[in-house]
Amino acid sequence: MLKSRFFFVVYEKNNQQMIYFILSKNKRKFTASKRKIMQYNHLAIEKKWQKFWAENQTFKASNESDKPKYYVLDMFPYPSGAGLHVGHPLGYIASDIYARYKRHKGFNVLHPQGYDSFGLPAEQYAIQTGQHPSKTTEENIATYRRQLDNIGFSFDWSREVRTSNPSYYKWTQSIFIELFNSWYNTDSDKAEDISTLISIFKKEGNGSVNAVSDEDIQLFSSDEWKAFPKKKQEEILLQYRLTYLSDTSVNWCPELGTVLANDEIVNGLSERGGHPVIQKKMTQWSMRISAYAQRLLDGLEKIDWPQPLKDSQTNWIGRSQGAMVTFEVDQTSSRGSAEVKLSHKELETLKELRLNLTKAEGILWDQLKHKKGAAKFRKKYTVGPFLVDYVCLAKNMIVEFSGKEDETERTAFFTKEGFNIVRFTNEEVIENVLHVVSEINNSLQFSATIKNNKNVDKTVKNKYQIDVFTTRPDTIFGVSFMTLAPEHELVSKIVTDAQKKEVNAYIKATAKRSERDRMADVKTISGVFTGAYALHPFTGEKVEIWIGDYVLANYGTGAVMAVPCGDQRDYDFAKHFNIPIPNIFKGVDISEAAHVDKAGTVIANSDFLSGLNYQKALKLSIFELEKRGIGYGKINYRLRDAVFSRQRYWGEPFPVYYKDGMPQMIDTAYLPIVLPTVEKYLPTEDGKPPLGNATQWAWDSRGKKVVSNEKLKNKTVYPLELNTMPGWAGSSWYFNRYMDASNSEQFASKESLDYWKEVDLYIGGSEHATGHLLYARFWQKFLFDKGMVPVDEFAKKLINQGMILGTSAFVYKATPFIKADCFTAHASEEILHKIPTVIVSKHLFSSEEDFEVLVKNYLVDNGFLSQDISDSIMIVKSNVHADVSLVNSSDELDIEAFKNWRIEFKSAEFILEEGIYKVGREVEKMSKSKYNVVNPDAICSEYGADALRLFEMFLGPLEQAKPWKTSGISGVSSFLKKLWKLYFNGETLDVSNAEPTKEELKTLHKTIKKVEEDIENFSFNTSVSTFMIAVNELTTLKCNKRKVLEPLAVLVSPYAPHIAEELWSLLGNSTSISEVDFPKFDEKYLVESTKNYPISFNGKMRFTLELSLDLSKEEIEKIVLEDEKTIAQLAGRSPKKVIVVPGKIVNIVG
Repeated sequence: MLKSRFFFVVYEKNNQQMIYFILSKNKRKFTASKRKIMQYNHLAIEKKWQKFWAENQTFKASNESDKPKYYVLDMFPYPSGAGLHVGHPLGYIASDIYARYKRHKGFNVLHPQGYDSFGLPAEQYAIQTGQHPSKTTEENIATYRRQLDNIGFSFDWSREVRTSNPSYYKWTQSIFIELFNSWYNTDSDKAEDISTLISIFKKEGNGSVNAVSDEDIQLFSSDEWKAFPKKKQEEILLQYRLTYLSDTSVNWCPELGTVLANDEIVNGLSERGGHPVIQKKMTQWSMRISAYAQRLLDGLEKIDWPQPLKDSQTNWIGRSQGAMVTFEVDQTSSRGSAEVKLSHKELETLKELRLNLTKAEGILWDQLKHKKGAAKFRKKYTVGPFLVDYVCLAKNMIVEFSGKEDETERTAFFTKEGFNIVRFTNEEVIENVLHVVSEINNSLQFSATIKNNKNVDKTVKNKYQIDVFTTRPDTIFGVSFMTLAPEHELVSKIVTDAQKKEVNAYIKATAKRSERDRMADVKTISGVFTGAYALHPFTGEKVEIWIGDYVLANYGTGAVMAVPCGDQRDYDFAKHFNIPIPNIFKGVDISEAAHVDKAGTVIANSDFLSGLNYQKALKLSIFELEKRGIGYGKINYRLRDAVFSRQRYWGEPFPVYYKDGMPQMIDTAYLPIVLPTVEKYLPTEDGKPPLGNATQWAWDSRGKKVVSNEKLKNKTVYPLELNTMPGWAGSSWYFNRYMDASNSEQFASKESLDYWKEVDLYIGGSEHATGHLLYARFWQKFLFDKGMVPVDEFAKKLINQGMILGTSAFVYKATPFIKADCFTAHASEEILHKIPTVIVSKHLFSSEEDFEVLVKNYLVDNGFLSQDISDSIMIVKSNVHADVSLVNSSDELDIEAFKNWRIEFKSAEFILEEGIYKVGREVEKMSKSKYNVVNPDAICSEYGADALRLFEMFLGPLEQAKPWKTSGISGVSSFLKKLWKLYFNGETLDVSNAEPTKEELKTLHKTIKKVEEDIENFSFNTSVSTFMIAVNELTTLKCNKRKVLEPLAVLVSPYAPHIAEELWSLLGNSTSISEVDFPKFDEKYLVESTKNYPISFNGKMRFTLELSLDLSKEEIEKIVLEDEKTIAQLAGRSPKKVIVVPGKIVNIVG
């Protein structure tokens, strides 16, 4: 503390305080008087400065500062029970170095931390023990906080957030309500308040609305909207809202009783617990992220993120341009076809008619063409021998203009074929098209039953069609089969009786695989023929309909048109199942493989497309599809709407109650809706989510509060939503909350948001590319649309940290088996019972055969196995993970500790190498399950947090994966001790105020230049090497100059802050080193004034001379010739020639 003209530093060693009185003189010139000997004690130093930072809130950022701002963000950690291992802090250390560096460079740095504290592990622990997840989470957070503090991070803990805290998820609930109350207007290309949509409906209906919505939207007029009951209006609005309820195929885990995200499933099993996962249709909340597909793609162009991550998001969004094509399902198996195949001339005439609609026809088509799904219409379509104006095949409805000459014949034929007919005059359409559309809607909704013809074939009442998106409509004449997703709703309707058993078995098997597994499996070829056929839209030929698990129901339309000659997967499928492979490419051999190249390809055997290159064929095919009303050009996205429900307890409650079965939002004034307590954390006996166990979980709409379920009998009390939000809900916007974390009125004030704007640097793992990071970008864009944040991308720059891998240890266990038919079951059991567990040291075998022979001999030699039956025994080697803490740096296993660690090995026999057991080693992911986890607490205790920080950076480039090896940290620890000794003479502080030498300044400024460049380029590993070189050079120079050692401490500070703070304090500074300006590089100290010239005679270097670089050639020659070494070399001879290259060499010839 500061007192008069001196202050003292209290330093603790071996429980004794050692005191330094540092006398202050004018303008930072100091002398030091040592009262006790001092050595580098990392434990005491680190504890001291961690306490100082916490008490003084050293790293607290201000929302009002004249300094330029810089926002550094880390991955949002989930506080698991296992705590941190040394792999977790890698990115945190890198971001902390950069945050500290930016403070030195004069920035107001925001470097916050918090916890993504909702999660399945805490809930699973609650299920097993009954302990509330909040208690488990609180304990885990305490462990995380202690570990993070021990490593010396410069976090602004005043802004800590936890997603499981009601004061935080109050705002998550608020954003959900905002999403619910919004729709996406494709005309303005942004989200707008739902009230603007309602206003349009009131004024003009939905005929002119361009929105991202459900597929099957029915048109209505303003009058119809006003006449709809309130519930009907709510149902319609739900089709437009950005959060909505829908029946969705999900990854359902019966054992866990919840839906799992794709990244929570490994090989068809839940990552947590290894339980089976099946596909299941459930009513879920979804978010219309697909509305932002193009903007999410466009945004990647303006953010500085790694290209591999951008590629991942680009592929996940999956923009493709092509066409939507409709295939009719063939009905001729049960009745004769009424289709009449048109001649080429008739087709051409039909094209002309479709292109040249009358005024009334065009007006009506402008309204009908927006209808989708079961209400989709086609224009100028042939039904039997007649050309109809419009037809909805799914609803068996024909719309025509009245007054046709053959109207009586047409009506009779259409009625016979099972169609309802609606007719209007030209005048009716032109004068009030919306009224006409209203009548069509009523007819669609309440189709009249055909009663006047007893001979109507009942099979025509169910006409099915398959919509397919393809990027290659130019190859449509190469289609030889179609593949539907096994979950496709049409499968059960079209499958024939003969194929039903096989199809159902295949569907059941597919349900056990996750979507991710199905997408990743490109080798397995599987599928089943449904027995049904589709009709080719151009030729009318039959096309087999198959199901295959490589097609996913949630991607595209859940159906593909297979062109085996142009797609290798289709080709392999066709070959496997002996399906024809028509060739539509001119001069291309497809006997061995599909032709997948587009460049230079000419289409053949394709009717009107033959002879065209693929670009022209692509355009013409789309043109023809649209003219004939059997398809249209379309830009498609693979990105599907995100499921936003989980059947879990430990998650954000939805601010939703249900009235008459329709979701209602709770007003934001009454948030948060706090998670209730429950006795059981499993789903209810009747299959409801865990919140179904809550007794206090109903909404009193009059009292505006959560009340007992017993009050549900009251008219103003309604049931609350039982699902909770997914794990990514709270992590999709936390970076904005950090900007104003204590604000109770808003998730962040406008002033705070305008000041910090966005994250300047985010360091995180690549595993979040298509999960957290994509959803966060979606939420940010939505909040930007609603004017709630000032920018539409949350992070300007992102760096993917690599992974620190564990070096696992293995022991080699021998497992005996009795060969078949050698003994009775009882005898076999007795033999195996006598054989102990045998574990063999690594270097005693080189093959499986060696291992088996070695173990058998050991068993026979030690009386565990009779020689005469040894040939009936088979020995199999298996690798068993051993805890790395039981293995020393020489790979030697502590056998007794191993036996005590794993009870099943308590009586094991160990075959040793000269009395030692050597383990095997393998580099793999650091994981608790592999027992290769290294606890940072142990490293900090033995070597220090500064050593851990330096070593993790020294391991290699931040973005790369690298193996951990504890033995390597001793070198970094030695470096810190050597750094410490620079400031001491023996063990006495000895820093001189004398001017540094030229060489000392050269070393300092060379280090400043390199470290600054490295940090700016995020090359943290090379800075550590630079520090080591600098300390070695300064040690050699015996440098103890303040003007060198003081800036050196600042240079080291971002990497090793504890030792830097201590040295800075010992040098007489009263403020934290974190507030000091970064040393400035001065190039003049690196400019060489002299050159050590090699002096050669006839090309052979004999000695060197240090000469000024300012000398001329003549002056250099004179000095060299007069030097006594030159005179001795010449031995009285006169040189023939002297070659001088200034700044390089001198060569004397002769």
